[in-house]
Amino acid sequence: MSKFTTVGLDLAKSVFQVHCADQDGRPIVRKKLRRGQVIAL
Repeated sequence: MSKFTTVGLDLAKSVFQVHCADQDGRPIVRKKLRRGQVIAL
């Protein structure tokens, strides 16, 4: 499994977008999360 080197978090009122990439810039994680799910991640 690759390690994250970049993490992006788009903040909004109720839905957040999370994007994690490896050292080459390839996306590893792309998720749409509700406010309550962000802390669990």
